Amino acid sequence: VWSLEKKMALNYIFCIFLAVSFLLPECNGYFVNIDAHVVECFFDKVTSGMKMSLTFEVVEGGFLDIDVEIFGPGEKVIYTGERESNGKYTFAAHADGIYKYCFSNKMSSMTPKVVMFSMEVGDAPKDHDQGDEHGKLAEMVSELSTGLAGVKHEQEYMEVRERMHRMINDNTNSRVVWWAVFESFLLIAMTFGQIYYLKRFFEVRRVI
Repeated sequence: VWSLEKKMALNYIFCIFLAVSFLLPECNGYFVNIDAHVVECFFDKVTSGMKMSLTFEVVEGGFLDIDVEIFGPGEKVIYTGERESNGKYTFAAHADGIYKYCFSNKMSSMTPKVVMFSMEVGDAPKDHDQGDEHGKLAEMVSELSTGLAGVKHEQEYMEVRERMHRMINDNTNSRVVWWAVFESFLLIAMTFGQIYYLKRFFEVRRVI
């Protein structure tokens, strides 16, 4: 029979995980196809102090690179990256307004790119009194939810990378197999050609 302390501890843990499930930061993951010479932009409206984290990965197309730009309110440049295959950039919103993040495939002449990305938008930091135990607990739950969201992102990121590398390995293996088959047919053709040539070279022709 469980004691009252154990039951209270289990209820406390259950309440924490229940709160975490409801307080997970807003996060959306997308796959987008970006044609050559095209820029795709996405927008989020946030308030000052909110934590934002952009994670992206080029999963298909060309040299698996893309240009990335993040703009704040008033077109203020927050981050710029050129020819990046993957990355993660985290920052805090400096002002209220609309934040824009763009993926540019202008460097490509004809090859489209497929980009997987997610933008995680957390809560703004809150000030609590030193003696406010509920406020401290809420802050700890918020930090825990942010950590769990980060772990989830890393799992999705590793899953996409594993899928991409598996696809590259399968394509490489297929090319090696077909090249080996081509070499086999080429060697057989060269063997028969040499036999025919040597047979004609040593053939004794009768003079009538």
